[in-house]
Amino acid sequence: MKLGIIGLGRMGNSIAYRVLRGEIEVIGFDIDSEAIKFAQSVGVKVVSTISEVAKKTRVIWLMIPAGELVDETIKKILPDLQKGDIIIDGGNSNFRDSIRRSKKLKTEGVFFLDCGTSGGLHARDLGFSLMVGGDEGAYTKIIPLLKVIAAKNGFAFMGPSGAGHYVKMVHNGIEYGLLQAYAEGFHILKEGRYKDLDLEKISTVWNNGSIIRSWILELATGIFKDKIDFAKISGEIEEGGTGRWTVQEAKNQNIPVFVIDQALKMRQSSRQTGGNYATKLVSLLRNRFGGHKIT
Repeated sequence: MKLGIIGLGRMGNSIAYRVLRGEIEVIGFDIDSEAIKFAQSVGVKVVSTISEVAKKTRVIWLMIPAGELVDETIKKILPDLQKGDIIIDGGNSNFRDSIRRSKKLKTEGVFFLDCGTSGGLHARDLGFSLMVGGDEGAYTKIIPLLKVIAAKNGFAFMGPSGAGHYVKMVHNGIEYGLLQAYAEGFHILKEGRYKDLDLEKISTVWNNGSIIRSWILELATGIFKDKIDFAKISGEIEEGGTGRWTVQEAKNQNIPVFVIDQALKMRQSSRQTGGNYATKLVSLLRNRFGGHKIT
């Protein structure tokens, strides 16, 4: 098996690294020279045009920003695809777009799988969490590929087209709420009744036996250990859209999501007001797990 990867940024490169470690050849393309150099350093065979990826591989993984770029990329590679080829969208696309793309490609004899991809920067070594939607037969064909990309027990078939990105959308909505809850808790500890509490010590204790222990809390411990000067960073939190989609879908289904909704509103407010200690901590946590820019 060969894998084509279009988009060799942080996540795409990590996926390529894991695939190559599984002794599967990777043909890659990117427009960024630094991404190309990094990919070549781990063994990716980089090609100069996007059509070469489609000509040389029968399974293509898209790791590019959601939206029009996905449609444009599919349009460019479609003439060089063969019937039975598989396109995997590993980005954070809207599940409705994934349904639409799957239907369109089916008329061309091409399978489209939507793959919610989670794990951030650390998944390069630890493995990803993969949530796959689409044709189950196509999914079965790529199981050997998913095994080398994912963490142990970290991948599964979610259901028909759109289901993979739908599950990832809700996953990200939950992430919004968790990050905000941790950040607000530490904000209280930082500026509440007892002054000069040791947040590194507290987070370490919580992560050993406490019911709120988690990887996010481990990352928070690292932030406190590094003695970061919060006064020097912005409290504005960016967002990719998945949290907003989660809230909108919940409203469409008449499902209350008060926590996620409030976390989303806090992010929006942070970009208007500059935020506070809690939003600064959320921004730092997002940077630690996903390399998201701190503004």
